[in-house]
Amino acid sequence: MKIIDLNSDIGESFGAFKVGNDVEVLKYISSANIACGYHAGDHNVMFETVKLAQKNGVKIGAHPGFPDLAGFGRREMNLSTREIYNLIIYQMGALQAVCKANGASLSHVKPHGALYNMAGQRREIADAIAEAIVALDSKLVLFGLAGSELIKAGRQKGLQVAEEVFTDRTYQPDGTLTSRRENNAFIHNSCEAIQRVARMITEGKVKAVDGTDLDIQADTICVHGDGPKAVEFVSELRKALAQENIFLRKSWSEQ
Repeated sequence: MKIIDLNSDIGESFGAFKVGNDVEVLKYISSANIACGYHAGDHNVMFETVKLAQKNGVKIGAHPGFPDLAGFGRREMNLSTREIYNLIIYQMGALQAVCKANGASLSHVKPHGALYNMAGQRREIADAIAEAIVALDSKLVLFGLAGSELIKAGRQKGLQVAEEVFTDRTYQPDGTLTSRRENNAFIHNSCEAIQRVARMITEGKVKAVDGTDLDIQADTICVHGDGPKAVEFVSELRKALAQENIFLRKSWSEQ
């Protein structure tokens, strides 16, 4: 038997604008990455999403991003490492306060969008994020792209890390995700996506866009919850994993 974490980026609605189907997605995942108000989400959505995660027994994580609501945090910003450290502290602290008010606690941190991608390749940004997490709570788990600079920085700072893989994204030969701007960035066939994930878990391998096999560590799987078939897909994924004798991780203390 193997255990795996299954995460999704949720709480990304804002005011009257609704994004994703958090209520249903939360029934199938084990970790929720909750937007903290900069790229998406707001104080009301954060409170509601924390309560939903508690109701479903799902681990709660902060999902901080660049202050870019219009671009959904997917546009790169030229900020200093001090500014990045500060914005991580600010957003984590906001969600930590919401958790405390609801008798919950933070479990992990996963940067969002452009910040996530930049931290995966630029060590100075990765270090700023890891340092912010250590300053707030060194027991938090840091989620980052498998094999990335963010994972390396987290380990160097003494954090527990979770190497993340993606169900619906393709990989470049260097292990990075294919840019969303490219036509082949996404895998639209759910059967193919599920087969790829199962192989990443059981064999530690994934095929890059050029056909080469990459070694990959899969500690947590990201399932995007805002697609039109997100709930259907995550339900199918859970069934497929169970058939492979792969079950969800309840806590990060499990081996």
